[in-house]
Amino acid sequence: MLEPLLGPANSERVLVYILARDQGYTREIARFFGSDPDSIQKQLARLEVGGVLVSRQVGRTVLYEFNPRYPFLRELRALLKKALAYYPESQREELVTNRRRPRRRGKPL
Repeated sequence: MLEPLLGPANSERVLVYILARDQGYTREIARFFGSDPDSIQKQLARLEVGGVLVSRQVGRTVLYEFNPRYPFLRELRALLKKALAYYPESQREELVTNRRRPRRRGKPL
């Protein structure tokens, strides 16, 4: 949807994912969208060089999040929220649901 503005589709995917979950790493984003991790990594690196994202290392994993000092962050977030509203309901719900801990043993689904 935002390809004319942001370039490749993976760029939009990366930004929307980080907007919905506040942070993410390459394999997690690629697995969610069914994309190639290498192309996601290139977009993450491009956005970090541009100052839109910042990274930090947690163990062996590099986590990316929005750069709070990016001058157009408020406008970018508003644009991405608007784009997210046009995603299919199932994908939007899955994006916003952020489960990171395992379920308790024996807990019913």
